[in-house]
Amino acid sequence: MMKKLLLSAALFCSSILVHAQNETQLTIKPAGDQVVSKHIYGHFSEHLGRCIYDGFWVDENSNIPNKGRIRLDIVDALKKIKVPNLRWPGGCFADEYHWRDGIGPRNQRPKMVNTNWGGVTEDNSFGTHEFLDLCQMLDCEPYIAGNVGSGTVEEMAKWVEYLNFDGVSPMTAIRSQNGREKPWKVSFWGVGNESWGCGGNMTPAYYSDLYRRYATYARNYPGAPLKRIASGANSGDYNWTETCMKNIGDQMWGLTLHYYTIPTGNWGKKGSATKFDEAQYFSTMKNCLHMEELVSKHSAIMDKYDPKKKVALVVDEWGIWTDVEPGTNPGFLYQQNSLRDALIAGTTLNIFNNHSDRVKMANLAQTVNVLQALILTEKDKMILTPTYHVFDLYKVHQDAKYLPIAFTSPDYVVGGQKIPALNVSASQDASGAIHISLVNLDPNKKIALSTVLDGLKWSTVTGQILTSAKLTDVNTFNDLNKVHNAKFTGAKKSGNSLKVELPAQSVVVLELK
Repeated sequence: MMKKLLLSAALFCSSILVHAQNETQLTIKPAGDQVVSKHIYGHFSEHLGRCIYDGFWVDENSNIPNKGRIRLDIVDALKKIKVPNLRWPGGCFADEYHWRDGIGPRNQRPKMVNTNWGGVTEDNSFGTHEFLDLCQMLDCEPYIAGNVGSGTVEEMAKWVEYLNFDGVSPMTAIRSQNGREKPWKVSFWGVGNESWGCGGNMTPAYYSDLYRRYATYARNYPGAPLKRIASGANSGDYNWTETCMKNIGDQMWGLTLHYYTIPTGNWGKKGSATKFDEAQYFSTMKNCLHMEELVSKHSAIMDKYDPKKKVALVVDEWGIWTDVEPGTNPGFLYQQNSLRDALIAGTTLNIFNNHSDRVKMANLAQTVNVLQALILTEKDKMILTPTYHVFDLYKVHQDAKYLPIAFTSPDYVVGGQKIPALNVSASQDASGAIHISLVNLDPNKKIALSTVLDGLKWSTVTGQILTSAKLTDVNTFNDLNKVHNAKFTGAKKSGNSLKVELPAQSVVVLELK
């Protein structure tokens, strides 16, 4: 009898030990001075496929509700997620765009061929005034990419003058003729785009010298100081960052980084947006998590030249890039958007939040009908994608104080390879509310969490979750809400600890008050 009791006690203790080992421990520290900039949650609208034309911009005879041809249901959806900035006109398109072709009476504007994206002819009906009207409707800051590749210093200088000067000059006279008396005072200004590739195939030394010349003549007008952003590295080109930091230094507000998650890792055959198995899902998430290494290594180079972190790392193109949907124009980059893409969005935004000492701005590619879009349209119909719903969940982090987190993630293992199953970020807003965003990449296992909030006071917890039955689940024009945010009840206060049961393949945001 005594042996049986001792055996039972041993088994009981063993089960407690196994349970404790399987419970992931998180520690969240109080906030310091670091802030998660709202501009990390920015977006990108290029003249590409159906992002502008047949996206934001409807036909002049359209019955779709619009204001001055800007589609209102898209505006309302983006205002809900508090879009902080919008990048335009590109992308590769920016370095073949000449801004004076897109001002004045629309019926007198010259047409142009979009040689980068599909070879289509555009009528330039959507130009500077229309873009800035859109930003005003969205209550967001415009981020304009200037033409360095095929443009001139004078062309860029006059565009800045047209936008920002409040006085008497040839450019302000033209602006007035076009119906705008006062300047817009645009702050964010990109000096070229992907200058290592479609923006001119330049070397970093040549570009950094050219940047200094262009930036000199992109003037700060009274009340309108520019935040000049240099065209930075492609993925792991650390030499580009090194050269720009050495040659440009703090003559720039920010330096860009572009990185896309390619499911297969092969640009020639990227993989389907909707038809993939777990092995390809795993490789996709492994490639997504590479963003952590890229941001860390580029930041370390920037730290060497800029220890006070005055220059921002601006990740102004990121997201998943798959093969286009069958039957669509390959130059239009139209792809569906699944639960997998939502997990990529949540993971990437957590990485940016956790590096918000250096990452001050980012732009998902792209807003409507292109790549990892927030919104898909078909005539008068509109889909909010799973990625949109992640941005809706994460908007609570905008301009909140960053909360440091320490934890060791359980592994997600497929075919002998492993990646961290869990990623997390946290912040505290101006009201004192704490928000914790959690992503479980493992499609097979839930994760039990025990969280200690060191020196942080709270008494209640609520939450929202984004998940679905299958990683391949998408929202369609026949089923708009298959993947959507819902109330989450898997978190509770236990003494001084927060206990969470995080379901497989899910994004969860908790609010503690």
